Amino acid sequence: MQTYIVLPYEKHRQIPDEFHDDDNRTPESLVEFFISQFTQPGDIVFDPFAGLGTTLLVAEEMSRVPFGIEADEQRYEYVRSQLTMKDNIILGDSRNLDKFNLPRIDFVFTSPIFMRCDETENPLSGFREPGTYQDYLDQLQDIFRKLRGSLKPGAKVIVEAFNLGATSKRPMTLLAWDVARALSGALKFEKEIIACWEGTGRTDTQHIYGYNHSYCLMFDSK
Repeated sequence: MQTYIVLPYEKHRQIPDEFHDDDNRTPESLVEFFISQFTQPGDIVFDPFAGLGTTLLVAEEMSRVPFGIEADEQRYEYVRSQLTMKDNIILGDSRNLDKFNLPRIDFVFTSPIFMRCDETENPLSGFREPGTYQDYLDQLQDIFRKLRGSLKPGAKVIVEAFNLGATSKRPMTLLAWDVARALSGALKFEKEIIACWEGTGRTDTQHIYGYNHSYCLMFDSK
């Protein structure tokens, strides 16, 4: 597989008004690309940070079996309402992933909630607990270490992230590279694939910090 791809930045699915101000969804085209590359119809596609359900909903549309975890109850209820396989999303904290009855997983595509290096509340707790950036990275590593036990041999894991640019008041956070380093302690890191976006008419720049690409970090279950 080449190390960069160019895809349209499109979000076709309409979401409820209450989520519009925090619409940090991954473009559907990116999820579709990787699901088509690494899975077959009937395979189980998992997202431990389901968010607004892009991975699960695209997987189901592509005749895969979606499975995921979401900690926010509002988002969980929304995704559950959209899925045909409604029982395949769990309301819970992925830090407790080993406590859930997960199936054997063929493929993972996810984008964990991001954290800046100067923040003091842990996003993995829904910002309800104090925590450092290193705590966040350590807990991400632990989540994926627990996940490894549910992966089928040879299963691929794609984690989408990007580096968070500096502002006049905040330092740059090399999030994508720090996440790659952290998760390499749990899974075998294979490569990064840079996803570049077609066109410039984007309206969600508050979420991308001025960047027009994402790093898709590829890991193997071995």
